[in-house]
Amino acid sequence: MLRKIWRSLILSVLCLSVLIGCTPSETATTETGRITIGTTATVSTLDPADAYNTFAGNLLYNLGDRLYRYKPGTGELEPQLATALPKVNADRLTYTIPLRKGVVFHDGEPFNAKAMEFSLKRFIENGGGPSFLLADVIDSVSAVGDDQLVIKLQKPFAGFPSLLAFSGACAVSPKAYKIGEKAFESKTFVGTGPYKLVKFGNDSIVFDANDQYWGGKPANRGVNVQFFSSAANLFNAFRTGAIDVAGQGLAIEQVRNLRENASENTWKMLERSGSGIDYLSLNVKSPPLDRLEVRQAIAAMVDRPILESRIFRGQVEPLYSLLPNSLREQKPVFKELGDRNIDKARKLLTKAGYSESKPLQVELWYRSNVSSDGLAATTLRAIVQKYLGNLMQVQLNSVESVTANANVESGAYPIFLWDWSPDFLDADNYIQPFMECAKGSAQKGCEKGSTVVQGSFYYNDRVNELIDRSRKEQNPEARKRLFEELQTILVNEVPFIPLWQNKDVLFVQKNIQNATLEVTQKVPFATMKKV
Repeated sequence: MLRKIWRSLILSVLCLSVLIGCTPSETATTETGRITIGTTATVSTLDPADAYNTFAGNLLYNLGDRLYRYKPGTGELEPQLATALPKVNADRLTYTIPLRKGVVFHDGEPFNAKAMEFSLKRFIENGGGPSFLLADVIDSVSAVGDDQLVIKLQKPFAGFPSLLAFSGACAVSPKAYKIGEKAFESKTFVGTGPYKLVKFGNDSIVFDANDQYWGGKPANRGVNVQFFSSAANLFNAFRTGAIDVAGQGLAIEQVRNLRENASENTWKMLERSGSGIDYLSLNVKSPPLDRLEVRQAIAAMVDRPILESRIFRGQVEPLYSLLPNSLREQKPVFKELGDRNIDKARKLLTKAGYSESKPLQVELWYRSNVSSDGLAATTLRAIVQKYLGNLMQVQLNSVESVTANANVESGAYPIFLWDWSPDFLDADNYIQPFMECAKGSAQKGCEKGSTVVQGSFYYNDRVNELIDRSRKEQNPEARKRLFEELQTILVNEVPFIPLWQNKDVLFVQKNIQNATLEVTQKVPFATMKKV
């Protein structure tokens, strides 16, 4: 459940994740049938048990297979290496999963239940960055024959199948990997996916199509991903046709330029709602934010449409819940408070005892190395100054991402502007990491748990109960009602204020067919074809 502090400084919503370095002459224009992708992203490891950022996740998505994946163009799970959705026992702890036959790893080793057991155990036991995702949930993994896997959970978790679609939970060859603390293979990958990794050096990463892929041969011969040191170089390379696809790293104005100049004779733009969100975390133990009226007044003064139009030029969407609009469980509860609701904010602050002569003073912190955060914070303060005068005074402070992440649990920041990208596409991954508290009380706030990690220190017995019930509930409609109640509590108590939801954007040259963007922030390479 990762806060993405290393996202692009300006447009983190673009989600092509790879590092490669090659010279501009080494492009797909001279390699028949190959696709060249440009990006400014970096990645240090391709070991599924250790890779834990958006960049590596996209690579693993294209190199490997998992038990489940999302049906293209949707947030609906479907089997991949499994042949059906899990059978869940009455205890809601035991998941039985039938497996596909006839699949082989890139090294020729057969895929079977024992290999999948090995892969999941390695993910858990090697102790990499994402290991907690499964280690905190799974009790045991057992192969039953060659084509059946049984997974027992520590406690019920209805969203578990979605977790099995996490990019790092892919099958890897037992012949090529070992189980052991920190026994990682950072520059190799041996899985079952549509591409084989053939080069991972300091200057390049290269995929070749896996002609023996069980799911069908890719539409291209392979993919080269080219690393650029700046957004300007990436922009110029795409405009001149030196690369086929422009991925992560384009600045807001560059995206706008490419968008306005896209046509059938130049290039195409793909756009869809992403799964990443940005929000304010409010420290409910820090005066004056311990007053509900204060938190509600701040929420009422947020103007999401202004942020969307003036800063991001339409490249984000206003968000009125912690859940993005791509999830059916979303309830846009913050629309009740409105955008820039001046009258409501004044009434709440007056009720709390504030006036022009006794103004509310609050600190808003943001990451100094994320330029769009600074613009958003400055805009929020300007809105307050223009419409509330001296009634509310906002002091802006900034800190570098690494320092912010290290200090957030100490309660150092009254209000902080954060972003979030989910590990798996399920409503639970937008609620539990924000609102659950493992230890605390209404009087003392949260002492240990997710809300501490977020810097909010929010505690609510009812919230903890609802999260627990949602994890046990197998009925989708009943589960949806639980999440709707959780979102209602969110707006009533305001420990967080949702701001915007990312849009994913991809630019492709006119001769590239079948490029797509998935709601999971993934870009499938295998469908792309050069004509």
